[in-house]
Amino acid sequence: MNSASRHSGFTLIELIIFIVVVSAGLAGILSVMNTSVKSSADPMVRKQAIAIAESVLEEVLQKAYADPDGTNTGETGRTNWDNVDDYNGKTQADLALPAALSAYAVTIAVSDGSAALGIAARKVTVTVSRGPESITLTGYRTNY
Repeated sequence: MNSASRHSGFTLIELIIFIVVVSAGLAGILSVMNTSVKSSADPMVRKQAIAIAESVLEEVLQKAYADPDGTNTGETGRTNWDNVDDYNGKTQADLALPAALSAYAVTIAVSDGSAALGIAARKVTVTVSRGPESITLTGYRTNY
């Protein structure tokens, strides 16, 4: 028989090499997809934390710079907080957030921000965290 009439095809070694190459490529693609799927929930948690922090910071900054009734004593409950300093040291328990947000930890710190701005100001820092994810927003309330 001449060489033209021989059957052509893959040898066993060529087939094994093909399987190894395809397996390596598939393993790479699957590891990238695994990483992508694993971290796909993180942006949602981050966005929710930012939304909570923005909401709380906006609420605090809309309050008066100084206490309008002249006293910070006896003001319990979120509805009675009438100035920025009333929020100092408050947490999610004090804010009475909805039960759906119970997985988030919220802390509020109010301090003197005059040095940073050069005018009378209160620095409000809101930190929202869930697990290892933590978002901190800072705003200033001036006496205008």
